Amino acid sequence: MTATSWLDLPADHPFGIHHLPYGIFSTATDPGRRVGVRIGDLVLDASRASISAGYAAGGVWSAPSLNPFLGQGSIAWAAGRAWLTEVLSDPAYRSVIERHLLPLDAVTLHLPIEVGDYVDYYASAHHASNVGKIFRPDSPALPVNWKHLPIGYHGRSGTVVVSGTDFHRPSGQRKGPQDPAPVFGPSVRLDIEAELGYVVGGATTMGERVSVDEAGEHVFGVVILNDWSARDIQAWEYVPLGPYLGKSFCTSISAWVTPMVALEAARIDLPREEGDPEVLPYLRGTGTGAQGSGGTAYGLDVHLQVSVNGTVVTRPDYRDMYWSPAQMLAHMTVNGASIRDGDLFGSGTISGPDKGQRGSFLELAWGGAEPFELADGSPRTYLQDGDEVVMTAWAPGPDGSRIGLGEVSGRVLPTR
Repeated sequence: MTATSWLDLPADHPFGIHHLPYGIFSTATDPGRRVGVRIGDLVLDASRASISAGYAAGGVWSAPSLNPFLGQGSIAWAAGRAWLTEVLSDPAYRSVIERHLLPLDAVTLHLPIEVGDYVDYYASAHHASNVGKIFRPDSPALPVNWKHLPIGYHGRSGTVVVSGTDFHRPSGQRKGPQDPAPVFGPSVRLDIEAELGYVVGGATTMGERVSVDEAGEHVFGVVILNDWSARDIQAWEYVPLGPYLGKSFCTSISAWVTPMVALEAARIDLPREEGDPEVLPYLRGTGTGAQGSGGTAYGLDVHLQVSVNGTVVTRPDYRDMYWSPAQMLAHMTVNGASIRDGDLFGSGTISGPDKGQRGSFLELAWGGAEPFELADGSPRTYLQDGDEVVMTAWAPGPDGSRIGLGEVSGRVLPTR
């Protein structure tokens, strides 16, 4: 049975005792940034609570980012979660802990990690197929290597921002198929990408690989991620190499990091079809089938919703993603590349088989050929200045509960 809290939260609260996500917060009267843990609509000042309760290991939660905690590794993560669960469920701790609980609306949330490296993948077969049909209508929709390895690109860690951060429309070179020469100016095809992001800890050294079976010791938690994309800049620059200025201007993540252990009830097999190629041994893992599904290479039953200026425009489902986060991390390190505490990797755009599950404007408007409408009647193919995008997500929790992943939001400001 799931533990219950002396806070007497509703059983269906998405931030119940079964969740306990981590973030970084400050208050107007105490501007020092430190680790907070959300329960219900309250934030536990984890470092102050640990001092009051005599939990010495909680000293790491006084840091202004989660990185020191991430660096302690999976044994410390499990111990910290066990302590938090105990003090928030056992009434004997109430008098000590309750004074360190703050209303959610009384805190300011900050970027939860110091991002070491940022890698973004391309793990949705539906998204990759849609992109192929739009840009390469006379060629196979999926690249020939797509079902053999997780395709990705290396992003820019310095422009990863926390939810609620507005950004300016990027400028760059762009050239349409009929244009005689490239021009420079603001992007006119600014897009979103609805994704999940995975937060990594337990640093490794160069030359050391992380296997699929070992990935659980390094993938700490998950955030909602919006990989803002300037499609016109991207289209002109990315051949023959990968995305660069079309992606590097801003990536938004949610403020709360949901521990992977909180999503155990959401684990599912990866989608595989008869005739799919057998993945190479390093992408399998214990208990996986011949095509790399199940066991330690698992999928997640996470449901997303994307709104633009208050209008819900799509509801992508993560369950359709072809590659597991464990496989992504194993592939990232198979060449000996090291990982650092605070590394972040994105899943790639989450899209489903139906139009209402497409995770980007590129797909929703089919390359601009099929505009869609917002509630006020205004059409969209790509983002306009002033548009606010909000992504939310949830997953099944233990005993029929729900896990809420919070939200990631951002507003497009005019070009500087």
